[in-house]
Amino acid sequence: MTRTSHSLPLLTFTALPALLLTAAMPAEAQAPARPQRPVLEEIVVTATRMETPLNQVPAAISVVSKEDIQLGRQQLALDESLSRVPGLFMQNRYNYAQDLRVSIRGFGARANFGIRGVKILVDGIPETLPDGQGSVDGIDLGAVEQIEVIRGPSSSLYGNASGGVISVTSEDPPEDPFAEVRLSGGRYDFQKLQLKAGGQGDRVGYLVSLSDSDYEGFREQSRAENRQLSGRFNFDFDGDRELLAVVNVTDQPVSDDPGGLTAELASTDPTSAWPGNVLFDAGEALEQQRLGFVYSMPLGSDRHTLTARNYYVWRDFSNSLPFVNGGIVEFDRFFAGGGLSYTYDGFWLDRPNRVIVGIDYDDQDDDRMRFNNDFGSRGALTFDQNESVNSRGLFVQNELSVTEDLLLTMGVRFDRVEFDVTDRFLSDGDDSGTRSLDGTSPMLGLVYTLSPNLNLYANYSSAFETPTTTEFNDPSGGGGFNPGLDPQEAQNLEVGLRGLIADRHRYEIALFSIEVDDELIPFEVPGSPGRDYYVNAGKSSRDGVEFSLIAQPTDRLQATLSYTYSDFTYDQFIDANGQDFGGNTIPGTSENVLFGELSYRDPRGWFGALDVLFIDEQFANNANTAVNDSYTLSNVRFGYEHTAGSLLVTPFVAVNNLFDETYNANVRINAFGGRFYEPAPGRNAYAGVSLNYRY
Repeated sequence: MTRTSHSLPLLTFTALPALLLTAAMPAEAQAPARPQRPVLEEIVVTATRMETPLNQVPAAISVVSKEDIQLGRQQLALDESLSRVPGLFMQNRYNYAQDLRVSIRGFGARANFGIRGVKILVDGIPETLPDGQGSVDGIDLGAVEQIEVIRGPSSSLYGNASGGVISVTSEDPPEDPFAEVRLSGGRYDFQKLQLKAGGQGDRVGYLVSLSDSDYEGFREQSRAENRQLSGRFNFDFDGDRELLAVVNVTDQPVSDDPGGLTAELASTDPTSAWPGNVLFDAGEALEQQRLGFVYSMPLGSDRHTLTARNYYVWRDFSNSLPFVNGGIVEFDRFFAGGGLSYTYDGFWLDRPNRVIVGIDYDDQDDDRMRFNNDFGSRGALTFDQNESVNSRGLFVQNELSVTEDLLLTMGVRFDRVEFDVTDRFLSDGDDSGTRSLDGTSPMLGLVYTLSPNLNLYANYSSAFETPTTTEFNDPSGGGGFNPGLDPQEAQNLEVGLRGLIADRHRYEIALFSIEVDDELIPFEVPGSPGRDYYVNAGKSSRDGVEFSLIAQPTDRLQATLSYTYSDFTYDQFIDANGQDFGGNTIPGTSENVLFGELSYRDPRGWFGALDVLFIDEQFANNANTAVNDSYTLSNVRFGYEHTAGSLLVTPFVAVNNLFDETYNANVRINAFGGRFYEPAPGRNAYAGVSLNYRY
């Protein structure tokens, strides 16, 4: 694997540069408007594939705003802003080689690499492959406007690997042109520069962001570099026709992997890397380019709308694992697809009715090779195959206002996912083959309006999830498919209450029960530490309660509280060695998760926030003999928005892990040799300043 060293020289981050620029600006220039905290407004979501007011969605869904994503944030990973979402559990912010571990109601908890079971979308373009593996390394957090999270099975809308949905919307081009520079830096040699500009013309709006970050890391062998170019372009044509074009280029030349540690090493030497990971220079490097288009137009009248999407993704990837035989993995990937949907907003049986009908087509083509890892250098070729995945989906969803107070939503989707492997390394035999997997995913939901500010909802939904091409690896060696691996299927029953109090306090309570058949479970084998293989568990159940509250007692103060209770267990599971894990807790999940935040915004420009996150203990293996202890994290951030003419200057400073808690940021499920734990940094600070000029 080839990795280069890139260091970005940054300023010393104090308020001095901002004050100097402030003094240089003309006082008579018009100042940009400083954001104010409004009374809670109606939220409209789009992750449901039709624009829908939040209180009319028959499912648990959370929305996180731009201020929570960007203002004073370090912008290392999505969990900084999404920890407030109940039912959503994230780990692994500090190991970029493994990607952020994301799970929703247990879907995705098994993933030691990449994101499984959760559909990731950016501006309607999937970051989840047809085989079900997703990633978030191509998301530019400094250019995100809103994130919507559907908490629960959503395969009726999005097909394979939709145990939950994270839909990211990038910033819209602003009416007033602007240019912004943001500099930040902190402990462990963290440095980041972002340049951003946007504006609108008569027909075209644009927003472009360029970022460059460098992070040495808390542990040995944990350096990461990331450079991104993102662009969003809105085109308005005659006749209410609109075209959205998005582009993203990601260059991540260094993402070292320090590996998991035993409990003893994690306790006595948390900054260390696993010796094998250093010896074999474990880590990854990637380059990705993404281009997407979404076009919408009315058909005859505003009641009929046609929407088409089309996208292309190129990804070059190299990964070094801490062992010799096949320890270097390289692939060239081309991922493309599109979809067409028709929406009717009118009447049925003389009642208001909306219906959407659509098709999705996605195709993935990987040229994958493995080489011996000769202590960090590429050795002899041991594996060479082409992996093709084709996914086709047909869906329909109907939303009928049965009465003024009762809304009925019905949907169903059919998916077929075809895997085709062509073995090009024939010295150990021909392991070429095909597998075709399909699933039908129904959904039924009700929303009943108890009062103008109180809604009761209930739904039945389902999830269909195939193994990914990587999860199909045969533990007996060679290429081809693991013949004993089947798709995972789930059925979800949910009831919830959603309401507003005095237009200032929003709350939601959800209770759910999920039955999962053939749950996909990872394990490692002695000769290949760091490489996961998979087996199906017979049955598992997931019961839980989710609660969230956003309270705004004054225009300056806002309190956020969320709580999740989870009871996730194997009902039937006997592994290949005859071990019976029935009745055990599913590893990588926590029974109790509690988040609280108090934020403050002063009209004179001061802002600040203090948040606390409690994570209950979690098991690291199927046998429930290895435990990651519970921990409580506290973070604080504050800053000041100062206007000087047309310039908005925002210095900020923050402290992560305020009380220096000792904890593990990640648990590697069923890792061989007890290497379950990845320690996290103690107390650490960062600071920065953003300069936003409007003209």
